[in-house]
This record gives sequence, structure tokens and C-alpha cells, in this order.
Amino acid sequence: MKLTSAQIREKYLKFFEERGHKIVPSASLIPENDPTTLFTGSGMQPMVPYLLGEKHPLWTRIVDSQKAFRAADIEDIGDNRHTTFFEMLGNWSLGDYFKHEQISWIWEFYVQELWLNPEKIYISVYRGNEKLGIPRDDEAVSLWQEKFAAKWITAEAVDMAERDGMQGGRIFYYNEKENWWSRAGVPENMPIGEPGGPDSEMFWDFGEELGLHEKSEYKDEPCHPACDCGRFLEFANNVFMQYIKTENGFQELENKNIDFWGGLERIAVALTDEPDVFTGDLFDSVRSKIEEFSGKKYGDDETETKAFRVVMDHLRVVVFLIADGASPSNKDQGYFTRRMLRRAVRYARDLGIESGLSVEAAKGVIEEYKEQYPELGEKKEVILSEIDTEEKQFLTTLEKWLKEFEKLLSGYKIAFERSGKKVTQIAGAKAFKLYDTYGFPIELTEDLATEHNLTVDREWFEKAFEDHKALSRKGAEQKFKWGLADHSVATTELHTATHLLLAGLRKVLWDHVFQKGSNITAERLRFDFTHDEKVTREQLDEVELFVNRAIESGMQVSTEEMAKQAAMDAGVVGSFWEKYPDVVKVYTMKSDLETYSIELCGWPHVENSEWMGRFKIKKEEASSRGVRRIKAVLIKD
Repeated sequence: MKLTSAQIREKYLKFFEERGHKIVPSASLIPENDPTTLFTGSGMQPMVPYLLGEKHPLWTRIVDSQKAFRAADIEDIGDNRHTTFFEMLGNWSLGDYFKHEQISWIWEFYVQELWLNPEKIYISVYRGNEKLGIPRDDEAVSLWQEKFAAKWITAEAVDMAERDGMQGGRIFYYNEKENWWSRAGVPENMPIGEPGGPDSEMFWDFGEELGLHEKSEYKDEPCHPACDCGRFLEFANNVFMQYIKTENGFQELENKNIDFWGGLERIAVALTDEPDVFTGDLFDSVRSKIEEFSGKKYGDDETETKAFRVVMDHLRVVVFLIADGASPSNKDQGYFTRRMLRRAVRYARDLGIESGLSVEAAKGVIEEYKEQYPELGEKKEVILSEIDTEEKQFLTTLEKWLKEFEKLLSGYKIAFERSGKKVTQIAGAKAFKLYDTYGFPIELTEDLATEHNLTVDREWFEKAFEDHKALSRKGAEQKFKWGLADHSVATTELHTATHLLLAGLRKVLWDHVFQKGSNITAERLRFDFTHDEKVTREQLDEVELFVNRAIESGMQVSTEEMAKQAAMDAGVVGSFWEKYPDVVKVYTMKSDLETYSIELCGWPHVENSEWMGRFKIKKEEASSRGVRRIKAVLIKD
């Protein structure tokens, strides 16, 4: 019997629940109180405080299905396996079980629960680093070999596959670029005090007989599980957080952690043995709508297949981004929502679809996921309205872009009439100006150029584009240089101030105000909240007065763990209830005379406000539709 993705997800959560794990809901795609990144890009991200030693309010064994978005993968969409949005099935041991239990359970789940054919499963492990004194992971190799042997499969461990290919191996040693995990990347880049460890990935082999390697750009290189030819699909990764970097080198952690993720979309296609994640059932509704609107069939034409994949991927993530608060805009998370939707509309035009697809496809996405993510159903009208508005605005803009292109062509025509020399190529500088000034995608420039028997100096454009990206990246690194993740005193003080700020806003503006996001550095806080109109200077002064009165009172901050429902019944303030587990942390800020704030949170606070300084609101502005933004600082007199 073919399992749906929803059934796989349900089986996974139940499997680990039966083995003592507590199920927690997915965190938002918009990280709370983590200005180091715009999006939740992995299942690990919301778990970082607990992997670093903070006690989880529920248990030492956790299981979840976490939604994730990786904006850096946008340009990779079009092949058979990359998606920007995906679900990560995760199980976590926080100082509890380790390699033996993890490998045994995950093998049991995939091979005995899902009935994956073990003859098509391949494994990678860490090669070790003699210079750093980190041994290769022979322990994991032995555990995997036991599992394969029980199925009468010889699992030879081989090295240097990237140079020598398969070599008849089943288990492959790779270096730290492939099989090491830490927040800082490879061991050499890890700071003192940072934990990390080897990982062991699982690959599905779609078969040499399909000829995927020979058809790929990697055909002249050796084929092995970690190459990108498409024959092998990584569908799971077991991270063994085993070491900590010290001044004396790497030492084993006293309390080791397990961080596992399994890509839901990838598991689904491994079950069908179909080497294309876009044929999975989670894409069925969007794919059928594209076929209906375009009159074309997915997979019939290579160029059209790429357009199908881009539209399917992008429209799906747009639904989730808007549901989590990233309305289309020109900055921060909203910029990516806008970019993804516009790319989807443009690629839909390549399939002959003028308009109307986005909303209809979004309805299918909402229907597919609303049981697992009820916020999609609850926010359906908002999601559809914003997609419809954005698409219509973009189509109007697209007409303006086309006019700019016509101006470019007119200039070439005039030049030909004057000189008699025909232009055959659009200069890279002009193509980049269309992109940088008017937001004109290079792919659209190339498409239009082809229609007029022109080419584009793509090499010059790419150089200008890379320079542009480098500048943007530097700006982003500066913007997010600090963050709550560093747990510094200054950052912690400003984080505490955000709780008082929310309490003050609710007191002055009333209780429709809730947090929509925050970005806290060691120098300032940025706080987004629900409110439909500009906050007056008089109202801001009242909020400042409230916060400073609380700070000056020398208020104490206490924390209590309690059942989530009990916290809700007691009127505890919380902006993201759906992402919290059944047992929550409640922070109370009060003096002997007054209680200032009682709110959910999972991040550090000061214990006493005595040294926080004076709170000052520097700016109040619109963030997106129905959301305002405040920037504020603490001044140390």
C-alpha cells in the first residue's frame, strides 16, 4: 500500500512517541528572537538553546516535524531534488540516548515501518581528522554493518569515494565538509566552547541503470552517494553532537546529544522509487492546477519541466511565509515572499499562463497542509487576498518592464540606422541596469532577447551580479552581526526590555497588540507588533514611561514551568502559542508593588532590572500591512 506524506509524518511522530519522545509543534518560519538569520532553515534551529545545555521544558527526548525555508537555494530550483521549502522530521536526544539507540531506531523506522528496501540504502560517515585529534567514526560504521548484516547485506566501508568512486562500498567515509555538523561549519572554524560532531547521512539509490550520472554535468567525475548527479538522494541525517572545542583541542561532551532530520518530501519519493521530488503527493494539487491552466503536461518537455518545478516550489512556500507573518514587501522576510511569488508568476508565463494561477494553487496548498498546520486554514482569506493583490500589482509592473525593454530595442534600432552595424548582443551593463534599477530578472531579459534574435553578455552580468551580492551580503552580516544567540549581557537586557515594551504597548494601545517578530542586537532592539495605525508621540511617551518605571523599580524576573493550557486560561500573554510545547516557560516581571509583565518565552532574561539603564524609543514606523515597528535602545547614564 502506498503511503501518503501525511501518513509518513503521522507514523514517524507516533513511532518515536512510543519510544518515550514528546511531540512538539513546528516553530514558525520566522525565528523568534534570533536576528542572526531571517528564516528557520533547519529542524535544528529552534532547538539550539537545548542542544547548548538549556533544559527543555518537556523532556530529554523530543520529536517533531519542522517546516523550513532556505532562501539561499532559490537559484537551485529546477533540478529533481532541491526545494526551498521542506519539512524535516526530527528526533532529539538531549543528553539521553546516543548512537546505538539512534541507529537502531531509525533503521527500524525506515526498513520495518516504511518498508524501504535496504539494498537501495547507502550510508556516509565521518572520515576523522588526525591533525585535530578527532578519530573517524568507526563506531557508527559497526552499528550500521550490524543492521545490514541482519538483512544478509554485506556493507563494506570504503574511503576516498570522491576520487575512486563506489569501489563496491555500502558505507562511505567523507571529510568534515560532508559529514561534520556545528553551527560554525567545519571544526577549524569552530570557536572555543562550541559543540559539534560527526554525522551519518542516509542515501537512496535510484539505480545506475537510469543513467542519471551519464546524463548529468558530473559525467566525467566518479559517481558516489555524495555527488550531485541525481542518482543518489540524501533523505536523512543523524548528527552525533559528541565534542566540544576547548583551548586544548576537541574533547568529548559529558552529555552527548542526537540531532536527527529526515526530509519528508524526499522520503516520500524514495518510497515510490521515483527520482523527482516534484512527483510526490505534496505537489499533486499545485501540479494539477498548473497543468489545467497551461494545457501542458509535467515532464513532457525539459524546459517546461523546470518552469513547472519553480512554480510548484515557490507558490507552496509563499503560502507558508504569509501565514507566518511575512507579507510581501521590499525588506527583510517580506522581500523573499515577494521575490518568490514574482518568480512563480514569471515562470508561469513561460508556460503560457497569464494570471489567476497563484490563488487557485494556494487553495490547494492550504487544503493539503491545514490539518498539520491549522494556521493555514485560519488565515486562508488573508493568504489568498495578499497573493491576489501582489500578483495583480506585479503584472502591472511587468508591463512597465516590457516597455523599458522596448526602449532598449529602440536604441539599438536607432544605432543601426546611424552606423549600419547591427547589434547582436545586449551589453551586460544594460542587462544589469534592467535588473538593478527596474527589478528586471535576467532570465526574462534573455527570453525577450532570444525572441528578437539577440543574446545577452551573461558573463559581464554575472560578474556585476556577484559584486552586487557581495555588497548585499556584507550589509546583511553587519545587520545581523550580533544577536540573542550570543546571550551577552547587553542583548539579554534588551530582550528583557522587549517584554516590558509589549506590556506597555498593550497598556497604552489596548490588548489587540501582539508581537509579530523581533530583532535584538547588543546595541538596539527592533520590535514588530500588530496595530493598524501610526502610534503618536504622546502614546510612545506613555510606553517609555511605563518601561522606565518598571526598570527603576528594581523589578525581579522569575520563571515558572506550567501546562500551556493552564497558562492560556490564566491570561498569560503569548504571541506564538501554536509553536510552544504542552509545557511552557512563563516569565513574570514584578516589583513589590506592581506586576509589569507575564509572558511566554524561551530565551534568557536579566534577574534584576537595576543595571538596565534608561529605555528610549528611537523610531516608530510601518513594517507591513497591519504591523508597526519600533526601534529602541537602553541608555547607560
